[in-house]
Amino acid sequence: MSAEPRERAPRRPTAADGVLVVDKPAGWTSHDVVARLRRVAGTRKVGHAGTLDPMATGVLVVGVGRATRLLTYVVGADKEYLATVRLGETTSTEDAEGERTSLAGAGDLTSSDVVAATVPLTGPLQQVPSAVSAIKVDGRRSYDRVRAGEAVELAARPVVVHAFEVLGTRAATVDGVGVLDVDVRVVVSSGTYVRALARDLGAALGVGGHLTALRRTRVGGFALDRAATLDELAQLPDDVPAETLPLADAARAVMPERVLTSAEATALSYGQAIAAREGDPGGPLAAVAPDGSLVALVETRGGRARPVLVLAPA
Repeated sequence: MSAEPRERAPRRPTAADGVLVVDKPAGWTSHDVVARLRRVAGTRKVGHAGTLDPMATGVLVVGVGRATRLLTYVVGADKEYLATVRLGETTSTEDAEGERTSLAGAGDLTSSDVVAATVPLTGPLQQVPSAVSAIKVDGRRSYDRVRAGEAVELAARPVVVHAFEVLGTRAATVDGVGVLDVDVRVVVSSGTYVRALARDLGAALGVGGHLTALRRTRVGGFALDRAATLDELAQLPDDVPAETLPLADAARAVMPERVLTSAEATALSYGQAIAAREGDPGGPLAAVAPDGSLVALVETRGGRARPVLVLAPA
């Protein structure tokens, strides 16, 4: 007797093209989150903007469908973090996941000392990225080289630290040595490594330091108040599609908007340039049709607004 054929589980309805803002849990890689959300969104066309380390939590912007094409512009947005820096102890990875490399202690430091040391680390900087980063060195990721025991030196890069605010300090003891845990809020440009800020703050105070906690609270206009947890998304009924932030709203979260006329929307949908408007920034701009849909992203050059990405082709 042949076995009864197994019923295939119904496929979740595909989510509309748009953005999901996820509150990433600790212990998950950004790739893990994308894999889970492919099931939630009912499509394999899912990607993320701005990788978070497994130890980090908070805002991870995930694009679904055509919104994956917007992610390049989301990655470039400013980001805000809450973090804890342990002063007086260093590690091989500049965070809590690495092996200890020194324990100098920081028992004599005061809050005023720490605040004063953040001042030179605020504003435009030349920052040496963390060696445990995804930057490629001769074709291999820097973190792979470090984990293989190689010494890696990366070139400094221009970044901007818009805010480096000390929220509080707490004395702690590690193996009988006094250290200082510092809670901070930082707002930084794309490409800034918060681990490197922790490292440099410790170096400036002469005691060393590393990152023990990191929570991203904002990417551009995407903040925690609109983020869902993976558990919340997993609890959606099987016949209900995941609710995404529409393309136009997603674009507005990271760039200025230009509302088009019907004729301009048609021209851009064909990939044609339109006349620039007085006061338009160089770009990119979210070019939105009269019906509220996102037509294209445009940049202004030579008096013309030219599409760099068309989302609503003719």
